[in-house]
Amino acid sequence: MKRLPNLDVLRFVLATLVVFFHLPQLCRNQGLPYFLDAPIFNRGVEAVYMFFVLSGFLIIKTIYSSKQRDAFSIRKFYVRRVLRIFPLYYLVVIFGFVFYWIILPKLEIPYTNNYPLWDGLLLSTFFLPNIFAKLYMPGGILEVLWSIGIEEQFYIIVAPALFLVNKNRVLQFLIGLTGLYFLIFHLSLFSFLKSFNMVFFFLFFGGIVAVLEEKKQLQFFKKNKIYPIIIVVLVLLYFVTDIFHSTNTYIFNLITMVLFGMFIHTISHNNLGVNIQNKALNYLGQISYGLYMFHVIALNVVVFLFLKLQIDTIFNDWLTIVLIYMLTFAFTFIMAHLSYKYFETYFLKLKNKFRE
Repeated sequence: MKRLPNLDVLRFVLATLVVFFHLPQLCRNQGLPYFLDAPIFNRGVEAVYMFFVLSGFLIIKTIYSSKQRDAFSIRKFYVRRVLRIFPLYYLVVIFGFVFYWIILPKLEIPYTNNYPLWDGLLLSTFFLPNIFAKLYMPGGILEVLWSIGIEEQFYIIVAPALFLVNKNRVLQFLIGLTGLYFLIFHLSLFSFLKSFNMVFFFLFFGGIVAVLEEKKQLQFFKKNKIYPIIIVVLVLLYFVTDIFHSTNTYIFNLITMVLFGMFIHTISHNNLGVNIQNKALNYLGQISYGLYMFHVIALNVVVFLFLKLQIDTIFNDWLTIVLIYMLTFAFTFIMAHLSYKYFETYFLKLKNKFRE
């Protein structure tokens, strides 16, 4: 599938919003200065939701295209997902348990692991970190993996389901599945779905948009330049204001799902010819998986240094906040770059051998 540069940039922006979300939380917990007043610093979860829509858009687009050529292979699909997701996921899982069970005690930093180690290992190993995070709150390095678990659970569902569906009925199937699951998710009878953040409807809806585009059924959005402009403006307002954030979960999720789906389509296929070709930004998008996975580790290192060296007593609050942000981003970029170049690339080369 042709790489879309705007999506690389979007991945980087979303990863940055997640850092903005987590950084002040840890600083507050450790008694360091923080800033949370602007809505943009509270949009980490929503940024992950857009990641979900984007993943569904790309994954289902790939599956749908393969099915139309009668070339879809479940084996190749899962091998490619394993080679992309597993190495870095398990690297962070291993480091997370070592960090909380061995490193912190060695540094004499007080931290209570309020769960049986075996339970944590099982839930993390078998891609149930969303359940692990909800039940035990095992620490940021491990809790951030909840979204990777949701994506893996989605892959387990979507590949066999679409394999069995007639290639001419994929769109109808996705619409029915998304609508049904969206309703079930919001029923009190199935409250565990909400508790464990099993928001699969975001990924399914991304797939609906992808299939609609493949079937040329979204052409009306391309007939007037006002549509993409309105969609982009609405998304900007979504992240920098609170006007779309209803206390009604049903309404909030519906707005988020539809708006994000339309936004992904806009920047991919209806961007008025605007394609961001900046090498630095595109590369940051390519390593965004690492940025997401390593940022909590980097943040813990920075916070530890500030507490150990009492740097916050040297500078005023605002300068301390700026320094924490700069160092966190710098460490995150370094780790993500090294991981991508010397670790992930090996598996990505293997992954490319299983193209459909």
